[in-house]
Formats: sequence, C-alpha cells, structure tokens
Amino acid sequence: MKLTFHGAVRTVTGSQHLIEVNGKKLLLDCGLYQGSRKDTYARNQVLPFNAAEIDALILSHAHIDHCGNVPNLVKSGFQGHIVCTYATRDLATVMLRDSAKIQQYDVAYLNKKREKQNLPLLAPIYDLADAVESLKNFVGIGYERPFLVLPGVTVTFYDAGHILGSAITVLDIEDQEQKRDVRLVFSGDLGRPDRPILRDPTFIDEADVLLVESTYGNRLHEAQEDGSRKLERIVNETYKRGGKLIVPAFAVGRTQELVYRLHQLVERRDIPPHLPVYVDSPMAIDATSVYRLHPEAYDEEISKFLLENGGNDPFGFDMMRYTRSTAESKELNFLAEPAVIISASGMAEAGRILHHLKNNVEDPRNTILIVGWQAPHTLGRRIVEKQPRVHIFGEEYHLKAQVETINGFSAHADRHELLAWTGRYRQRPSHTYIVHGEEEASLALADALRDQQGFPDVHVPELGQSFSV
Repeated sequence: MKLTFHGAVRTVTGSQHLIEVNGKKLLLDCGLYQGSRKDTYARNQVLPFNAAEIDALILSHAHIDHCGNVPNLVKSGFQGHIVCTYATRDLATVMLRDSAKIQQYDVAYLNKKREKQNLPLLAPIYDLADAVESLKNFVGIGYERPFLVLPGVTVTFYDAGHILGSAITVLDIEDQEQKRDVRLVFSGDLGRPDRPILRDPTFIDEADVLLVESTYGNRLHEAQEDGSRKLERIVNETYKRGGKLIVPAFAVGRTQELVYRLHQLVERRDIPPHLPVYVDSPMAIDATSVYRLHPEAYDEEISKFLLENGGNDPFGFDMMRYTRSTAESKELNFLAEPAVIISASGMAEAGRILHHLKNNVEDPRNTILIVGWQAPHTLGRRIVEKQPRVHIFGEEYHLKAQVETINGFSAHADRHELLAWTGRYRQRPSHTYIVHGEEEASLALADALRDQQGFPDVHVPELGQSFSV
C-alpha cells in the first residue's frame, strides 16, 4: 500500500492524499490550495495525478481547502463516487457553486491586467456548469454506517465536530498484496469539545496508519467562555464609540457560531438588543439554511437552547438581518448608526467583506474582528499584524480601525485537544503522518507524539512525498 501527499503538508491548505492499494487509487479530499493569486492558479489548475485513474474520492468535509477542486477533478476525467456525509453533500452544493463564481471573478480581474500587458488571457479553473456537473458523482452516507467504497475497502465516518457534516474517515482495507488487514484513520479537521451547535469529536481507539491534522499543533486556544466574554466586550466598546464591528468570517461554521453566540448575548441582554446584526454573504445564508436542515447533528447545548426558547431559530433573532442582494449589501455602506456586519471571505481575500473593509478600515471608531486563522500573504493576515497600510482592490488604505482577535472560536482542536484525541489509541499506530499544519506546528505535534505518547514511526511529509506502508 502506498500513500502520496499532494497537499496540506507543511501548510494548512489544499488537502489531497492519495492511497494506492489492490491496484486501485483512492483520494482523500480534493481541496483548493489557497494563497496569493500568482501562487495558486497554476497549482490548482494542473492536478498532480491523472484524474481519470482515480477510482474514488472521499471528502472529510465541505470547506474549500478540502473539497474545492472537485469540479476540476471531474472535469479532468474522474468518474468515480465522491463519498461523504449527507450534510457535507448539501454544503458542497453551496460551496462549489460559490467557488466557481469566485474563479470567474478572479480571472476577470486578472485578465484586465493581462490584456493591458499583452499577456495571454486566463480561463477559470472551472465554471458554474462544471461545479453543478460534479455534484452528480456525490454519494451521501450517514455517520457510523460502513460503506464499501472499493473492492476490499470499507469506509466508516465518525463525527469530527469541526463543521456540519465533518467526518473522521476510517478505512478498513483488505490489503491483498500483503495478505493483511489494515485500518487507516484520517482525522480530517478535528473540532473542539464543548463547542456550541455541533457534537464533540469522536474518539477512535484503533488504527494501523494514522493521518492527523496539526493546525494548532504548537498552540493553545483561549477558553471558549473567555471568547464569549471578549465578544461581549468588543461589541459594547465599539457600540459606545458609535462604530461598526466588521467581522470577516467563513461562511460555513464560523458565521453560524457567531450568530448563535450573538443570539445568546442578546437573550441575556449582555449586548444592546436593538443593535442591528447583518450577515452579508449569500453563501453564508445558503449554508445557514443547510444547518437548519440537519438538527440531528446538534449537540445538547443547542437542543436545550431550542427547548428553552420555544423552538425559535438559533440562527435568527429580532435585529438579525440576512442580506442577499447586491443592492442590500451596498446599502450597508450608508449605515450611520452602530452595527455588526459579518461577511465572507474569512481571510478577507474575496467577496463582499472587501467592500466593507474598504469603507470602514480608516475610521478609528470601527473595529475589525478576526475570528479565525489567517494564511500568510492574505489581507486578513496583514490586518492581524496591524500593518499600517493595506491594499484593497489595488488601492492603499490606512488601517485606523481597531483590530481585535478571538481565538476561542476556532473550529480546530488545539495542541492539548489534539493530544487528548491521539492519546486514546489503545495501541499506537504503526505509521503516523502529520498533515494540515504550518511546518512549525506539524513538527511540534510530531515531537509530542514521539516523546510524550510513544508513537513509534511519525513523519511530517514533504509535498509530493510517497510512503510504502
């Protein structure tokens, strides 16, 4: 059996891991590599393998860095099943169509410059028709329901607690060449215990081969209750200054959690109940609708909240507004009173958030709140670093707004939580591969697994590196 790591190694984006066994090729995730435009286009366009030779694809969840290159895979000749949970399939319907629109927007932007420079024009990696066509390949299955994905390969999904539908993938493989049974576990992106909305990550106690994420392999989060108190303080301080709170947030997962936490604060009157809250992202609106469709994924906290509030929508309240149309979005530029505006993208690289930042970044009454990890070379990272000048739509702006960060809302397990999860294996896996983390974080987690938990064979792969197991 052979493993090749084609993405999300020594970085946190572009998840793609190829398994070759019994003459078949099985791909774990097919994500887009996200970063600066000049680095991402060619890397995402040219797949590092022959798509027509891939027999099946398993998706851990619907974030774009894990599923975003699926339309390109299908367009390039892949014909197999795309196996995922039901909720992941529903969210991917939203995410992939939105990604196609962003592809077309980005290429149009680049082509204006290339035309002036007499350079060849670019085509999007895929378009809306490609995204819709790829949905025909999806096969949804429930958690803890074994599914024969290929001859001799059975997949079972367990709740990862990261976003709606996120899964830990367990592959039970009959390795015919070596005449042995192998259990391979891919953590996907692991969530955190005791977060609202979703259930806690499932502990797995047996694996021969383990692929584990390491996003926060060298860092700890602030306590989640501290995050709620910090959100309360930031909202109230910005309100008293007469400013707006601008929040770049991922449309799936982070937006729903923010809305739910704001709903709680309003119910307790910890923030002004008449303060308008806007979610200005069509994709976030569609994703929130998917969340409403899957109450079977809710944890006890949100179930109790629904019971105590007469079954009211946890993602909506009196001053909550979802703005879908471009006209509604533009009207937010003329708000004179304090408000909270949550908008995608989470790293402030595309979408409506750019317009809100452009219009609010130079007003010291306003606050920009960062609630997630920001990749290098993104506008979000520059804002976190409080660089005095930032570029938006090619123009320079002075960063005069207040900048705040809350790490307690992260959907990724931190170092202690990752080690608590890996520590539950009754017998240490024979082979362990650290993925989905910046190099320093991955190396730190690898050291902890070796030194603290006695894992015998731990690797931090390089991009494109293969291993025989």
